Amino acid sequence: MNDIKQILQNLHDNIITVDEAYLKLKENPFEDIGYAKVDLHRKLRQGASEVIYGAGKTPRQIHGIISVMREHNQNAILITRLSRESADELKSLGCEIDYHEDAHAGISGIIPKPDGKSFIVVATGGTSDIPVAEEAALTAEVLGNRVKRLYDVGVAGLHRVLSHIDEIMSASVIIAVAGMEGALASVLGGLADCPVIAVPTSVGYGASFGGVSALLAMLNSCASGVSVVNIDNGFGAGYLAGMINRIRTENE
Repeated sequence: MNDIKQILQNLHDNIITVDEAYLKLKENPFEDIGYAKVDLHRKLRQGASEVIYGAGKTPRQIHGIISVMREHNQNAILITRLSRESADELKSLGCEIDYHEDAHAGISGIIPKPDGKSFIVVATGGTSDIPVAEEAALTAEVLGNRVKRLYDVGVAGLHRVLSHIDEIMSASVIIAVAGMEGALASVLGGLADCPVIAVPTSVGYGASFGGVSALLAMLNSCASGVSVVNIDNGFGAGYLAGMINRIRTENE
C-alpha cells in the first residue's frame, strides 16, 4: 500500500484526524539537502522509490541521501555504479551497505520478498556480460520481483540456451544481455511469447565499437517483441522488466 492510500485508510479507520491527514498530505514532495533534492514522492508516482546513481557522488553525499530516504521509511535503497572503495567508506560512516561486486551496486536495507509467481529471466551471451546482467537482476529484485538467471547461454553454443526452454517459455519478461554481435536477443525473441528487453554491452573486440555493433544488431532484430535499452544499461532494463512483471503479478 502506498503512502497516500495508507493515510486515507488511517483516516477511514479513525486512527488519525482530518487535520493530521491534511498535514501529512502537505508534506514536501522532495527534501533539499543542498547538493541533492531527494524525491520523496517517486514511489507514489511511479510505484518504485528513487534509486541513487553512485558514480560521481562522494560517499558523504551518498550517505546524506540515504539518511533522508531512511527518515522517510524507504526500506530498500539501491545504489548503482558504486565502487568497492566508496562502499567501504560508506560503512565507515555508519551506513549499512550490502555490496554486490558483480553488479557494482550496493543495497542499504533488505530486499523485499517477491510477490506473485511470475518471474523475470535475465540471460547473458557470455560470462563477461554478467556485471551488466547482475545490475539488471539486482534492480528487479529490489523492486520486489522474482528473477531467474541464465548466464553464458550465447549463440556460439545454441544448445545451452535451448536447455532452458522451460524457463524461457514461462517467463513474464526476458532481459537479454549480450555484447559482440548481440544475437542473443533475436534468438530469445524468436522463442518466447513475452516481451524481450535487449541490453547491448560494451564487451567485444575492436569492431564492436564499445557496444555499438550489438546495439545496432538488437535495434534491427527480426524477432517481434524485442525492445532495446542503452549500452550497459542493466538498471534501465531491470526497472522496465519490473514494471512489466508487476502488471502480470497484479493480474494473477
